[in-house]
Amino acid sequence: MDREARTPPPTERLAFRPMTGDDLDDMAALLGDPAVMQYYPRPKTRDEARGWIDWNQRLYRDEGYGLWAVELRGTGEFVGDCGLTPQQVDGVTELEVGYHVRTELQGRGLATEAAAACRDFARDVLGATRLVAVIRPDNVPSQRVATKIGLPFERTATAHGLPVHLHAADWPEHP
Repeated sequence: MDREARTPPPTERLAFRPMTGDDLDDMAALLGDPAVMQYYPRPKTRDEARGWIDWNQRLYRDEGYGLWAVELRGTGEFVGDCGLTPQQVDGVTELEVGYHVRTELQGRGLATEAAAACRDFARDVLGATRLVAVIRPDNVPSQRVATKIGLPFERTATAHGLPVHLHAADWPEHP
């Protein structure tokens, strides 16, 4: 199977697919939204959104995963992105689940539904034995999502030179 074609299976409301250059308008709007990017140093520019897509396409090719575009199954409407990325936390590479949902679609459980599907993909398809969520200390909504999908608070750490809360789960190795 082509590594790029591997995505989490659809959920009740959501479908996942690899990002493409055609997603630039949606990704630029998502990553440029000050509300979505509230817990980042600043919103991203259109060029940075293009870089975000390129980064994820490299991850699909090199790692077999990345952040995927997320759509509503019923309509194909763009929801945001969610998926898996390698992240440096206190000098150690961790597999992280990350998510961004358009402001007008927040509060409907879509981030939790998408993140749970990516958690299952990491554990059941990739055979990951550990998954983390790297979250800014003041980002309570994302901390709630992490806890809901079984990633409880583990410790305070440093990522990208910033203090973060590390939420994590460890699973036994698959036979």
